[in-house]
Amino acid sequence: MASKPPTWTRLYSSPASAQKEKQKDSGATKKPVPEPRPSSSIVLLSPSNEVLLLHRVKTSTSFALAHVFPGGNLDAFHDGDIPAPGSKERHVDGPAYRLGAIRECFEETGILLATKDGRLVDLPQQERDEARKRIHGSQIKFADWLKLIGAEADLDGLIPFTRWVTPVGVPKRFTTQMYLYLIPISRTGVPSEMLVPTPDGGVEHTEALFAPPQTFLSRVAANEIILFPPQYYILSLLTKFLKGPTASVEEGPVYYTKQRRELLKFVKAVPTADTEKGREHPTASIPWADKVMSPHNLFIRKSDKRVVLGLDKPGPELKDSGRGGDWERVVLVSFGKAGPSRVEVRLREDVLREEREAAAEGSKL
Repeated sequence: MASKPPTWTRLYSSPASAQKEKQKDSGATKKPVPEPRPSSSIVLLSPSNEVLLLHRVKTSTSFALAHVFPGGNLDAFHDGDIPAPGSKERHVDGPAYRLGAIRECFEETGILLATKDGRLVDLPQQERDEARKRIHGSQIKFADWLKLIGAEADLDGLIPFTRWVTPVGVPKRFTTQMYLYLIPISRTGVPSEMLVPTPDGGVEHTEALFAPPQTFLSRVAANEIILFPPQYYILSLLTKFLKGPTASVEEGPVYYTKQRRELLKFVKAVPTADTEKGREHPTASIPWADKVMSPHNLFIRKSDKRVVLGLDKPGPELKDSGRGGDWERVVLVSFGKAGPSRVEVRLREDVLREEREAAAEGSKL
């Protein structure tokens, strides 16, 4: 008997079936919508402006086999007070989200985004790995361990860059705060590829790779790796500014600094849209730091059967809050048992125009 496809596959690829399930679950049998769990992730840039992705293993509890940014769920033991469900702070940047992002990055990769005397701390590998195991096992609070080594988490170095709320219909839902963090260009000794000895014994992931965002997108196109829509979308935005390495050692610092300036200018700019219709939409006035995106199914393309996901809505928890994401862009994707494929970010107007033209051409036949 064939195994049942994952929930996210059924959610996006079979809207008619999803509607039937919704109707079947209506009334007294209606299932409660899972509360999104607070989590945070870091889009980490190396000194040469490469992005770090972790390869999750088949047994991962979420995003199995995919490449993801370092991050994970908030933990009250380590991260302090976590905003309660229904509170305004639940879906906004805050101290717990920031500390959780830095802690998870350290646990998963060994990269410690903490400072001492104004510089990032550099610890011997054995000391780092021992600390990661103790922190992961809740043998010591992350903040307490930082005090022991005379360091402070670099919370101010995190730059808020979108929030993602898992759509309704998925068993495990998250409200994930994304951050940018730029490792100083002067920093040395950051490897491009790492086999990470994880504190959980490789249950979630086993390797990490720094590479230009274009490299990851090319590998997706070649079906070599899996990226889910949020990761693909963010990397596609970064390709406008992070152009890959330069062969000139002398020009490197200037080259990478210019890229970072343009990226930070983009992150702070309002409106966030480029097209005329995009700028007219209310989401264009929401800064990237405050955008909330909960992907939703717009339609399935007739030409290639890919799902078109809208990114303008913030999810049911934030309905009528005035918050939202990106109306101008959509994500095209195919969902199957192996995960998402043929992922692409396009302008909404272009995709809608192509659909109208395809419908008009079909009516002539």
